[in-house]
Amino acid sequence: MKIHLKKLIILTAAIIMTSGMNSCTDLEENLYSELSKTNFYNNKVEVMQAALRPFTHMQAWLAPTGQNGYYYHAELSSDQQAWPQKGRHGYDGGDHFRQHYHTWTANEGRMRSAWTLIWTGVGYVNAALMDLEQVDYQKLGISDAEMAAIIAELKVLRAFHYMKIMELWGNVPIITTVGEPLNPPTQPKSAVFEFCKTELETYVPQLLPYSQALVGRVSATAGYAMLSELYLNAEYFVGTPMYDQCIAACNKIISGDAGGIGGKPELAADLNSPFSNTNKNSKEALFQFAFSQKGGFSFGWGGFYMGYGNISKALNVGYSGWNAFVTIPSAFDAFAENDLRKKEWFLFGPQFEYGTNKPILGTEEYNGKPFIYVNSIRREVDGDFTSQGSMAEGQENSGARFHKYKTGTLDDPNYWENHYLIYRLSEIYFNKAEALMRKNNKVATQEAVDLVNAVRKRAFSTADWATAAYTTTTLTMDELLAERGREFIFEGKRRTDLIRFGKYTTASWWDHVPSNDPNREIYPIPHTQLAANPNLVQNPGYE
Repeated sequence: MKIHLKKLIILTAAIIMTSGMNSCTDLEENLYSELSKTNFYNNKVEVMQAALRPFTHMQAWLAPTGQNGYYYHAELSSDQQAWPQKGRHGYDGGDHFRQHYHTWTANEGRMRSAWTLIWTGVGYVNAALMDLEQVDYQKLGISDAEMAAIIAELKVLRAFHYMKIMELWGNVPIITTVGEPLNPPTQPKSAVFEFCKTELETYVPQLLPYSQALVGRVSATAGYAMLSELYLNAEYFVGTPMYDQCIAACNKIISGDAGGIGGKPELAADLNSPFSNTNKNSKEALFQFAFSQKGGFSFGWGGFYMGYGNISKALNVGYSGWNAFVTIPSAFDAFAENDLRKKEWFLFGPQFEYGTNKPILGTEEYNGKPFIYVNSIRREVDGDFTSQGSMAEGQENSGARFHKYKTGTLDDPNYWENHYLIYRLSEIYFNKAEALMRKNNKVATQEAVDLVNAVRKRAFSTADWATAAYTTTTLTMDELLAERGREFIFEGKRRTDLIRFGKYTTASWWDHVPSNDPNREIYPIPHTQLAANPNLVQNPGYE
């Protein structure tokens, strides 16, 4: 049985030329090497390479580094970020408009890519499990306990893939063996949920406690964070509240039972260190992609979030972007003026070359003019901007911009060493608080208030905190959703939050009118997949 990781085939072309004759090309395939289980799994390192391959692939669809994955769909269909057309740029066939307006179809190219990317990840996990089940690991110096932990990592990671697949598409096949069956049938969302739940409940307790050695791996804190998320959304997914289970999973992390860097996870004392270029050491981190510029694999959020070339001078960095995602005006307005997150996590207002008072100059509509980010997505009219406008009216300076992750400057010894956080302790505090409130007829308990305040307190000065702190009266469910939006902006969480709170298809925001169609809470199965697999069933509302 061939390994499902890599096959090296070198194609050689022998081009024979003769004088006075037409050229002839003879393409011959020479197989120089082929990797199989019998010649690949020679040591523990190679076993780990196989086990970690699905995780490295996951970066392609989960992190904000590519144009077509989970992150794109989670953020651009929600109420905080948009990719409007800006002058002559960014229309892209109306892709981003349809995301914002919830008018997508089953023929979306980016949705087809997202489907392929995530399901390929499931295939990588299944392939690795199939291979490792037949490896004589004891001969490689791997103990039973070590192999059990590796298998647990893979099965927990597969459950995480299915959680995200379920969020996007609802009713989907459940596949645990590569290529079998050839045309897997659609399973109801309840069955997919139960598969995720059973796999996580079985294998999360077998994961190793989180430690410095497991940064960038699937540890116990990652597993319990996944369970926390699954349980929190259970009432929406399958109609069964699981808030006690959510609280128990959160407690596993908060108590330190699941490990943590330094022994126990802790909230960072400031807003920026969890996202800094030294965040690999953050005690707030629970699960992360281990990117490294020094290692040649940096966290490239610039594409989505950075403006064109000149804006790199404002940060003294060596990268720019597509001038793509902008903050929707109402999302920026959701931050109070004295909220430190509004200053620390966004680029806004006049932009200057780093360390100087020299204005950055625009390159498009403001070519040669001082560049100022404005909280508006509309064309300037006689020097006036408002928060009105539409997806078609943007300019190069439209909207406050992302500045949550900071690479540091070019001369920083840790320049662009940022890891991408998938889960952090703040989210566990919020999940537990929400579960407590939902159990209490959606009314805040003092424990819930204390959990949210512990995170929110970092966003206000000592002088402002007395009026900014929540009480059991002011922390309503609507306010909890709003505060989740502020704390986790840019982290790929918003779509799921809006759906759980019943706002995704019913609320208005900026240039978005609600569809009031619950079928829009999940995406259609791409038509190409329906054509390839006759056992797939299209989701309701997309026939």
